[in-house]
Amino acid sequence: MSADLSRRGFFAASAATLALTGSTRAQEATPAQSSAHPFRYCLNTSTIRECDYKGKKVDILAGIEVASKAGYSGIEPWINELDRYTKEGGSLSDLRKRIADAGLKVESAIGFAAFLHEDDEQRKKGLEEAKRCMGLVHDIGGERLAAPPVGVTDKTGLDPLKLAERYHALCELGQAEGILPQLELWGFSKTLARLGEVAFVGIEAAHPWACFLLDVYHIYKGGSDFEGLAMFAGRRMHNFHVNDYPAEPPRATINDSNRVYPGDGVAPLSKIFRTLHDNGYRGVVSLELFNRDYWKQDALEVASTGLQKTRAAVAHAFAPGGR
Repeated sequence: MSADLSRRGFFAASAATLALTGSTRAQEATPAQSSAHPFRYCLNTSTIRECDYKGKKVDILAGIEVASKAGYSGIEPWINELDRYTKEGGSLSDLRKRIADAGLKVESAIGFAAFLHEDDEQRKKGLEEAKRCMGLVHDIGGERLAAPPVGVTDKTGLDPLKLAERYHALCELGQAEGILPQLELWGFSKTLARLGEVAFVGIEAAHPWACFLLDVYHIYKGGSDFEGLAMFAGRRMHNFHVNDYPAEPPRATINDSNRVYPGDGVAPLSKIFRTLHDNGYRGVVSLELFNRDYWKQDALEVASTGLQKTRAAVAHAFAPGGR
């Protein structure tokens, strides 16, 4: 298949084969708590980022305590939180112990390495940043790192085969460092905004560690139909960002701050959860919100409400007659 074939043709062909792929790093076989709750529940710390807890703004230590008290089994921190913690004298080994003692697992972490950048020097720096982030994640007991299209969000018409080569290089680095780089869809980006684009890059990267990080809001924002989720093998995903979105504002102007608790919007969550389950997905659903109204509330209240609503949405999906 030549490199000058149309981008659209590549996407159509690749998406059709994605369900056939497997992974040498399959997700952990974790028994479901019940048939109504086949996934693990994780708190992405953005959800409570600007909240107060015990009279002060949430930091990574407070985030761990909140996630544990609210009842999550996992936490998904941001690299900038880890950087702030270490800059203030914190020890990553101590943080790892705090997370474990709280009964939590580091399911993933959010970093912003420009591994897809068009400029060779910037891309080299992006891989160096990715390696640094992977080291931080490893030191706190994590095994996965988000890999969004940083550096190409304003670019159009990029060669998808070159993007696949660059993701392959990141996967090689991840394999050496022991951290899975999860190719992330960003709906607002001009590159890797649609399910077909992400599917193509993941397939053509041709690497056993290639995997995907998808998100309810971003799939909607990018314009893809949720039916496309059926093409993604569960073994190629380990973390799925869960949230909901309202009917207004419309897709063209909706942004991250409009995300709401699962079940409080119009996303077809039952279809999404059932599709993931049918694909063999038994990983984590991580609550990722940026709602400014929620940030005005107490962190534990937001985290607890989010878990309650997420569990209710999942249970509804697998109840008889669930929409």
